[in-house]
Amino acid sequence: MSPIVKNILAVIVGIVIGGMFNMGLIMISGSIIPPPGGVDPSNMESLKANIHLFEAKHFIFPFIAHALGTLVGAFLTTKIAATNHLKMALIIGFWFLLCGIMAANMLPAPMWFNALDLIVAYIPMAFLGYKLARK
Repeated sequence: MSPIVKNILAVIVGIVIGGMFNMGLIMISGSIIPPPGGVDPSNMESLKANIHLFEAKHFIFPFIAHALGTLVGAFLTTKIAATNHLKMALIIGFWFLLCGIMAANMLPAPMWFNALDLIVAYIPMAFLGYKLARK
């Protein structure tokens, strides 16, 4: 298989599996830390209207999901890629960062959460995924 094709497939696998890991954690988060009463976490309008009811504890799982989804995606991409392993891992980090920026623009989460999420959960986690995969 051509290295270019293998790298493209590695990035696709990283995005898909990292995204599935992220969503899996988000889906179970409500059973571990229930949302405030009356909030439907599967409905963006409900989240927007009630985000002011969320406490810091409600942002733990979204952060963990974003960070671990990126880490898993970058790890797998690094393992699968034929060449340019760091670049491939960082592509995953930038992809998830872009998604995080879009989410931050759609949902009025507190500034502290958006800053922590955008600064720590994506590029650093992609780099960590790369480092773990290269050991």
